[in-house]
Amino acid sequence: MNQLLSRTVTAIAGSVFVSAFLAACAVGPNYVAPDTQMAPFHNAQRVAERQATLPAPSLDSWWTGFDDPQLVTVVQRALAQNLSIQAAIARVAQSRAAAQAAGAQLLPSADINASYSAQHQSAQSPLGTLASAFPNYGRDQKQYVAGATASWEIDLAGGLRRAHAAATDEEQAAEAAQLGTRVTVAADAADAYLQIRGLQAQLAVTQNQVDTDARLLELVKARKRAGASDEREVAQAEASLRQARAAVPSLRVALEAQSNRLDVLLGAQPGTYAAELGTHAGAIPDAPAIGSSDTPVDVLRRRPDIIAAERHLAASNEGIGVALAEYYPKISLAGALGFDSLSASHFLSAKAFQAAGTGALRWRLFDFGRVDAEVKNAHGAYAEALAQYREAALKAAEDVENAFMTLSQTELRAQEIQQEVDALMRARSLSEKAYRAGSITLTDVLDADRQLLVARNDLDATRADVARAAVRTFRALGGGWDAPQQQVAQKD
Repeated sequence: MNQLLSRTVTAIAGSVFVSAFLAACAVGPNYVAPDTQMAPFHNAQRVAERQATLPAPSLDSWWTGFDDPQLVTVVQRALAQNLSIQAAIARVAQSRAAAQAAGAQLLPSADINASYSAQHQSAQSPLGTLASAFPNYGRDQKQYVAGATASWEIDLAGGLRRAHAAATDEEQAAEAAQLGTRVTVAADAADAYLQIRGLQAQLAVTQNQVDTDARLLELVKARKRAGASDEREVAQAEASLRQARAAVPSLRVALEAQSNRLDVLLGAQPGTYAAELGTHAGAIPDAPAIGSSDTPVDVLRRRPDIIAAERHLAASNEGIGVALAEYYPKISLAGALGFDSLSASHFLSAKAFQAAGTGALRWRLFDFGRVDAEVKNAHGAYAEALAQYREAALKAAEDVENAFMTLSQTELRAQEIQQEVDALMRARSLSEKAYRAGSITLTDVLDADRQLLVARNDLDATRADVARAAVRTFRALGGGWDAPQQQVAQKD
């Protein structure tokens, strides 16, 4: 038994060595990351020329640069509680398990089994009829079996290794997609928060206008009682007051929608965190400075969607090797060692020991037409993934260029509207004084009120849009996660 066991182990070890040597070279093209050459961002200078009052934050935690503790709390809570992120993490776990299973295909599989059976033989069955003719025939039979079996497919052409590499690439793509979800959630949570602050400011302006129009209505009524005004002016003043009040419900609807949106992003039922943000106007945070020295290649190396697209491309390249491996024969080995005895007293004896070994060859020799189709399909999948990667790179550059332009131009618009509001406030104050003195009609005062209300609401909305444009810029640059250089550097 010892000699047989020794020969079996030696044969298996020799097979391992030979197969490892043969599998050293896997068929199929070795992956080379695409070399994407892009010109510098043509709108980067616009961002570099901004006069920001806050310094540029680190890209991985850009939300801290707005100098708003409430915004920091909102984003951190979203990153910790958002359900889309949790789903993305679960997808990473699935991809990791698939990669682990693909790696396990490279190793031998072994099973241990043991069984005991007892049988009372029928004397009238065909076997029992024959056996009962022999002396000392016993109808009660027992069998004891224990042993181990092993099987292994030798990866001659490297198809299994290519499949494992492809599964690993898909795992890395899932990890990048999870980071992309994190970037999106952080930006969406900040965007909802900024819209809430903007709508709260607009509500405050509208309420202030309602109070102003109410005082003006009282003034007109007082002038009517004194005989200096008429019913027409009273109706005009009342209509202006009603118009200002009518703007409140639509603003409250928009505010409620953004509050509910934020709660869902935070993984909570709508209405959970509304009280924390308050019902009154909060300060709209200023947009911080944004570093504009990143090249398009830097952005591509950082953006999770580009990393995921590149990993999908690598996986599709490995798929070509998997398909090509079908041209080659597949050899598998199987063996079993164990004991088989009808008696428990002789169960583990040398006489009860048994061993078996088999080898199998499978070659799709007459199926090369189908293999050709599989190889062509793999090449097509790679070409598709390459086109998708290149398109993703162009869209990333588009996102950055649009974000740079939107931020710079929205800030210019806010500056112009601020000057408009200053001028209209002076005009409104002078109009009311002139009306009190009887120099102008009430219509002039009401026109000044309407223009001021529109301009002030526009200013608050634009200030919120400036901060939102900054968030969009950070998102376009791939900010929102810590990107160690070794994780994002592409192969040259």
